[in-house]
Amino acid sequence: MEKRSNEKIVIVGGGLSGLSLAYFLAKNNIRTSVVEASSRLGGRIQTTRGVLGTPLELGATWFYDMHRQLNALIEELGLIKYPQYAKGISLFQTDPNDPPQRFFVPESEQNYYRLVGGTQTLIDSLVKEIPADTFFLNTKVTHIRNDGAQIQLETSNGIIFEAAKVIICMPPQLISKQIIFTPDLPAAINTLLPAVQTWMGGSVKFTLEYETPFWRKNGFSGMVYSHTGTISEMYDHTNYEEDKFGFTGFLNPGSAYLSSAARKEQVLNELKHLLGVEATTPTAFYDKVWTDEFILDGSPIIARPHQNNGHPLLQQAYMDEKLYFAATETAHDYPGYMEGAVAAAHAVADKLTRNISSKKDL
Repeated sequence: MEKRSNEKIVIVGGGLSGLSLAYFLAKNNIRTSVVEASSRLGGRIQTTRGVLGTPLELGATWFYDMHRQLNALIEELGLIKYPQYAKGISLFQTDPNDPPQRFFVPESEQNYYRLVGGTQTLIDSLVKEIPADTFFLNTKVTHIRNDGAQIQLETSNGIIFEAAKVIICMPPQLISKQIIFTPDLPAAINTLLPAVQTWMGGSVKFTLEYETPFWRKNGFSGMVYSHTGTISEMYDHTNYEEDKFGFTGFLNPGSAYLSSAARKEQVLNELKHLLGVEATTPTAFYDKVWTDEFILDGSPIIARPHQNNGHPLLQQAYMDEKLYFAATETAHDYPGYMEGAVAAAHAVADKLTRNISSKKDL
């Protein structure tokens, strides 16, 4: 069993909120350890590459002008954003027996963006700015104990961390299922945690890669909305340089119970009727059901979707002000979005920096 004593700050969760927090603290010369249960960093951001090298998003993709903190971080890291393509005919299907309705999106409403190279570039850029020995992958925190002077974290692979501060950057519902607290957290927060809906939890994301943007040539935007089929929404996923082509979007949640091969078959069949036979020959198809152990645990029953996102209890400190929460669901503004993840990290980083500056206790 390995014991790591005298850690200053331990961040539990290596998604956008956890990595942003580590980055903000590193800028203030505050070292952290980032403990991640899975084998990769990025959380709900996951970009894969097609056969032809097209960056294809299986996770978080879009952001807006009003996402000020995220945009500031992107600019600070030297990344480039570009507008989501929406020119041409878009399709809306409400009845499988009728032709889809056609509509156009005004340019004034095309105000959402993607990152050049894929959203994963945001994760990769943050990681480059954080010392390499910060990260502990495949390390799942199972028990957090307040021993008075410090907090002790026990992990599934036998590493024990002792820290002055712990910030949990995980979906609250997951925290309630997977981590034991000693002494127990107050009843109010214990009741709240399992009742916070996890953004993207249960979503089915899909991507397609093609050799040519046949839909653009035929006057279509690639944007599809449907109330009837496997595809619920889809968007053009051509890269910034416009030399790699594809689609990304969401499938009906019921498709989660099908095999990936069955989902692919249904998607291609629907696209054949919507966009023509050229849609049936992609160079790559990938999909992801966001229900694994790193985002959901069990079958949560949420009375009112997203009602508890940004709840004041999620923004308080616990265990004698040594324990904080900082996932996107905890953010006061834009909870659930990438903006929420960055905002939550900013808020906790500000608290910790002020605390350290005033008390000089780390």
